[in-house]
Amino acid sequence: MYSTAEARQQLLDSVAQATDEIGLALAYLGEAYERVDEHTAETLERELFMPVQTAYGRAQRTHAEFATRHELPGRTFDRVSAGSPSQGARTLLDESVEAVARADGALSRLQDSMLPVEVGDPELRRGLEEVRRLLADIRGRVRELERTLGR
Repeated sequence: MYSTAEARQQLLDSVAQATDEIGLALAYLGEAYERVDEHTAETLERELFMPVQTAYGRAQRTHAEFATRHELPGRTFDRVSAGSPSQGARTLLDESVEAVARADGALSRLQDSMLPVEVGDPELRRGLEEVRRLLADIRGRVRELERTLGR
């Protein structure tokens, strides 16, 4: 059996892990943006980059606010770089989907664990739900955009 403080730290660490994955997805999308034509870039920004960026910000805020409320050490989330110059837009988009899936999976497992209910709080639960909502259709949106690549 472990303490409430340990459980809260585990919860915070899980949110941080998911936030890191969202940051990675954002980096992949940024790299993909640089490799597509102007019209596709506008669609990518509107349909993919903006929702993922919003989810990233919300995940960071959820992490920071939970840490503050429970007097746990917070952390900063540094921008990551992703992709190599040889990777094409499609590969980068696919990598972003995988990073989003890992983040959503981590948040889903966290919610299923009931830890956010047992040692969390309503604000944390709302934050996690909002992040998952923002990421919900990224895979479908990427697939739709990929259908137009190279045309």
